[in-house]
Amino acid sequence: MKIAVIGGTGLIGSAIVAHLSSRGHSVVSMSRSGNVDISEAKSPAYWLPHLDGIEAVVNCAGVLQDSPGDSTSMVHHRGIANLFAACEQLEIRRVIHFSAIGVDRETPSDFSRSKLAGDKALMERDLDWVILRPSVVIGRAAYGASALMRGLAALPAVPVMPNTGQLQIVLLEDVVRTVEHFLDPAAPTRQIIELVGPHRYSFGAVVALIRRWCRWPSAREIRLPQFASSLMYKLGDMISYLGWRPPVRSTAEREMVRGAIGNLEDMQRLGLHPKSLPEFFAAEPASVQERWFAGMYLVKPAIFVVLSLFWLSTAFVSLGPGWGYGMGLMGEGGVEGTAAVLTVIAGALADLVIGLAIAYRPTSRYGLYAAIAISFAYAIIGTILVPRLWADPLGPMLKIWPIIVLHFAALAVLEDR
Repeated sequence: MKIAVIGGTGLIGSAIVAHLSSRGHSVVSMSRSGNVDISEAKSPAYWLPHLDGIEAVVNCAGVLQDSPGDSTSMVHHRGIANLFAACEQLEIRRVIHFSAIGVDRETPSDFSRSKLAGDKALMERDLDWVILRPSVVIGRAAYGASALMRGLAALPAVPVMPNTGQLQIVLLEDVVRTVEHFLDPAAPTRQIIELVGPHRYSFGAVVALIRRWCRWPSAREIRLPQFASSLMYKLGDMISYLGWRPPVRSTAEREMVRGAIGNLEDMQRLGLHPKSLPEFFAAEPASVQERWFAGMYLVKPAIFVVLSLFWLSTAFVSLGPGWGYGMGLMGEGGVEGTAAVLTVIAGALADLVIGLAIAYRPTSRYGLYAAIAISFAYAIIGTILVPRLWADPLGPMLKIWPIIVLHFAALAVLEDR
């Protein structure tokens, strides 16, 4: 069967693509990083060339909330409604659509409201549709909430947000098995299935399970006050305007109050018996990769904040209180007058551009490359003009090298998935 997986590079989508491909299906992965942009799907005609020869569609696309480049309305409702219309037009009968658990009971955010609107758009079509509503999904791979839980598990004391509902964690492998089940032409259609695990946990309990999985001792929970958690969610919203996608944003705050629990009977009547989280952890011991990821998860944003502020601050210092010192170094190296002024200004502006580029997610990689290149340039020029700096007790030349290494570390952890 030739199957299109929309959102095929995400946590769920990539697992589905890999599994179906291993079963001999011809799978076409579609994503914004590849060949489709749902934000541009303003009519069914957009989808027609992408669906040529497709026999079934699995839609895994989703975004947490509106931000530059992300539209919940387009990704969850309007753009996807046009996908469903195109499937109907091309007579692609089988459509499996991922929604979110609880949207039929409560819609506290644009995320859940747009998800529910997308569900209704599909149910109105003359298609053999299946709507899957998963709880929080955990597997070997991690992204979003599951990645955040791993990062929190690595802390010596675990912060717990107030007003978080219960979670009925579902395993990624059970989600994939459900999709495979409904791709069978003999499987029932026009079904809404809640994908949940057999047990309910608090957010802190899940983090504690992950901590034991990683073979770390128990950690004390710290209940954050409401003002502290609200500040963190608002900070996440601000960061999202720079193109980053932190899981801690105001949408998460509203959705977490509702929790993520559902009806296990939906899966059981299909003969699908999901594993529990402890069963998964017992069968899949944490490797050094999982432990490294958890330990680096919250270090990563700190690296990017520090590097961005480092370059921005050097720019402002060079043009402000450090102006005289910089001009003095130019003079010591034999660069005088206008040439010295232009050199100091150019260096400061270069630092400014690099700091802004690192802070903005779409240009972070280029900013890091530029930072590495200019750091080497500073080392070479400084050695030529003022070689005594190598012997300076404050080590201005020696400190270039750990800074360069930190930029390489930032490049290594830049990608989220």
